Amino acid sequence: MMKREIPKQYQPEEVEPKWAAYWEEHGYFHSEPDDREAYAVVIPPPNVTGVLHMGHMLNNTIQDVLVRRARMLGLNACWVPGTDHASIATEAKVVQRLRKQGLSKRDLTRDEFLKHAWAWTEEHGGIILEQLKKLGASCDWKRTRFTLEEGLYEAVIDAFVELYDRGLIYRGRRMVNWDPAAQTALSDEEVIYREVQSRLFVVRYPVVDGASVDGSAVDGSAVDGTSAFLTIATTRPETILADTAICVHPDDPRYQSWIGRKVRVPLTNRVVPVIADEYVEMDFGTGCLKITPAHDENDYMIGERHSLDVIDMLNADGTVAEVPGMSEVAAGYVGEDRFVVRKRIVKDLEEAGFLVRVEDLTNKVGYSERTDAVIEPRLSLQWFCDMEELSRPALEHVMNDDIRLFPEKFKNSYRNWMENIRDWCISRQLWWGHRIPAWYFGEGEEEYVIARSAEEALVKAREKSGNASMSEQDLWQDEDVLDTWFSSWLWPISVFDPEFIRTGEPNRDLEYYYPTQDLVTAPEIMFFWVARMVMAGYAFAGEKPFSNVYYHGIVRDEKRRKMSKSLGNSPDPLDLIATYGADGTRVGMLFSSPAGNDLLFDEKLCEQGRNFSNKIWNAFRFLTMNLERDDVGVDPALEALWGEDAAESGVKETVGKAALSDGTTFNLADRWLIGRIAETLEGMERDFEQFRLNEALKKIYSLIWDDFCDWYIEVSKSDEPGANMPQENLTRAFGLFEVLMKMLHPFMPFLTEEIWQQIRQRTPEDALTISKWPSISWTEASTGAGASTGADADLVLFARLQSLVRAVRNIQAEMNLAPRQELSLVVKPASLQECQLLEKEAWVLKRLLPIASLVFDVNAEKPKASAATLIDGIEVFVPLEGLIDFDKERTRLQKEIDRLQGFMSGIEKKLSNEKFVANAPAEVVEKERKKLADAKRDVSFLADQMQEFM
Repeated sequence: MMKREIPKQYQPEEVEPKWAAYWEEHGYFHSEPDDREAYAVVIPPPNVTGVLHMGHMLNNTIQDVLVRRARMLGLNACWVPGTDHASIATEAKVVQRLRKQGLSKRDLTRDEFLKHAWAWTEEHGGIILEQLKKLGASCDWKRTRFTLEEGLYEAVIDAFVELYDRGLIYRGRRMVNWDPAAQTALSDEEVIYREVQSRLFVVRYPVVDGASVDGSAVDGSAVDGTSAFLTIATTRPETILADTAICVHPDDPRYQSWIGRKVRVPLTNRVVPVIADEYVEMDFGTGCLKITPAHDENDYMIGERHSLDVIDMLNADGTVAEVPGMSEVAAGYVGEDRFVVRKRIVKDLEEAGFLVRVEDLTNKVGYSERTDAVIEPRLSLQWFCDMEELSRPALEHVMNDDIRLFPEKFKNSYRNWMENIRDWCISRQLWWGHRIPAWYFGEGEEEYVIARSAEEALVKAREKSGNASMSEQDLWQDEDVLDTWFSSWLWPISVFDPEFIRTGEPNRDLEYYYPTQDLVTAPEIMFFWVARMVMAGYAFAGEKPFSNVYYHGIVRDEKRRKMSKSLGNSPDPLDLIATYGADGTRVGMLFSSPAGNDLLFDEKLCEQGRNFSNKIWNAFRFLTMNLERDDVGVDPALEALWGEDAAESGVKETVGKAALSDGTTFNLADRWLIGRIAETLEGMERDFEQFRLNEALKKIYSLIWDDFCDWYIEVSKSDEPGANMPQENLTRAFGLFEVLMKMLHPFMPFLTEEIWQQIRQRTPEDALTISKWPSISWTEASTGAGASTGADADLVLFARLQSLVRAVRNIQAEMNLAPRQELSLVVKPASLQECQLLEKEAWVLKRLLPIASLVFDVNAEKPKASAATLIDGIEVFVPLEGLIDFDKERTRLQKEIDRLQGFMSGIEKKLSNEKFVANAPAEVVEKERKKLADAKRDVSFLADQMQEFM
């Protein structure tokens, strides 16, 4: 029969789309509840308008490896994909596009704006999911969810209503983190603090009711007539316009006589009191603190205790607002950006004589996680979720390992956050998102009801107001939407059963798949998302949402900067896939990623992944080219040991073990590779349990590249140079190759499926992606005849033979012998038993080395003029007479001896210098002495070698 034509090069650009379409066409990734054990994973939903970045690629590669392996283990794997509506990010994109069209959000009604937002989402949404398919993500694409789809929308509203009814959601005026760019409140977790170089402005406030007691200034300020000053320091001088007090410590002796007096706020006509509060630190700064209740959380609490006025000097967009008591100069700030005003007010304070000095300062400044705008603390009326009750079970069940975190070090961070948790600001001043289900009636917004719909709200409002004639026109719904995370914290529940929170009765999917098994995410969203999902799981389902959380590292560049498109330090993942193939890119990402630690991405690792693909392809192509017929054939012994039905057939399993133990069906190389496969499977199992995927990949990489390609194929070739591999050997090699493809499939799905399908004809039911994971224990791989002849002994014996081969090849290289130059080898084992074992398996050495004669002798003497080496107690001699020119070898050796003697002379001169020995660090002197000792040893060895050729 005609041999099959195998392309010379592996072509991922042709292979990958073919198998992606095949897998989807046959529904291999779709899951429905059945009698199997479930393995459910929910995808961390990327932004609906996002595109694939390096973090996504790492995260989803890890998930795909876990899911594909679970599927092969016989579990009913269900990986639920989906996207997040991303309120702030998406609304910002829509506003930008409107601006390009000459429109403003303010020009539109809410409904008109949402039409634009949905149009944007339909145009850009889902792109990232299509990109994930190119990566090979084996998601159940039929189950794709979106946080704003109808059912999931209703689930969010149900959660709000239930928590409100339980007294855990409330509305109040509190200090929040305000994003002037997005013009919305943020939760504490959405604020990123960075150390920045700032300036500290020292400003004096004039006392308006007389000078100090002793007629001197306070804190060194100048005294002008009967006027005195109190001095404060601030990094935000623009907020001076909203000051309502100066605060000192009640026990500070410097200010005892000043408490209760009044000072004038610079650049205003406002007079404010000097108050005392223990919050002030006497030994920090000047000991005087300006109090701005509307723009600092601690100031707000002090203001509450002392009944101070609250003045808000900033508009929502970060521009200065008009406030009472502004001077004519300050009135010119109105409408200007806060940072522009900062520069102006410093200049005006200086000109007016209020600025004492400016100091450089390093401090932490909060930035919006979404827009990167500097956050402003702002007093605002918002909706909050009380976290105290919700956090208790979420902390307990992580600390007792009901939910396990990997790496375990993250438990400390988790506990610290939970023990210091604050109420969650859940309202956002946006239109894109889940609208808060609060309906107001009457005057202002004092009276409201919480309801799932306008109809339900009307019934509740009539009941609450006692006004039975109230109509829907008398109600208006809250304009704000909920924090995006308030929807995604329900994700493990809502993707399976959106109605569960309302009904309390799980549907078939939720009952089967919940709780899910593994969550893979980044530690940066531990509090945004992971902790809140745990809270929601116990709050709504009374059960954990997942069993394990694996926190992978952040993808960084060689300078340890987080990779991002804004920095320009991140490659496009699709470009990497186009260059190295999806499999090569996946391998590169995983090789870069030590478990739980940040990874310094190096594109060369993707190149290594591509080279691995080519190595495997070349091995497959070589085996195929050796076929004398189109049919690969089936090895009965391997089928008995590894076949799909082996575990179900005691007879087959017995036959397989017998084939190992009788030493005839399987030769040493077969037993060695089977043992290495079993050893690798056991190691990979341990790695998977601890989410050390890069270690598992390294094990299978070494098994294929080193053991199979570089050793097993070579030792299985024909004894006749250039002849085809014996058919029996070839069939066995293909059988073992198939097992290796199974082990590699979760990491490199496209290449392995291509090879699997080409080795022999397969039906759709035989696809690799749904085949069974190899299962053979170390005991099964053992011959059962004791340690001396069992699997461990086979590994040791073959390793000895490998060492012997390497040693002889090193001698060939050192002596510049031609690779095919036949050698006469003398091997002197350390014991008679070892001699017999090596002699029995001498065929391995003969298959791998050009041997004219081979002698094993425990009493062998070193032949004259031979190269020698010692390996694991075994001496190997290679007689060189007739193989090299002794005169040239003596000349070469003498040159090397002369070089080393010159080197030794320099070291001896240095060590004879008393100043050097006395003054140089001890470790330096010791290092020189070691160099001398090593050189003397090498000279002695070379001199002995010279004698061999005399």
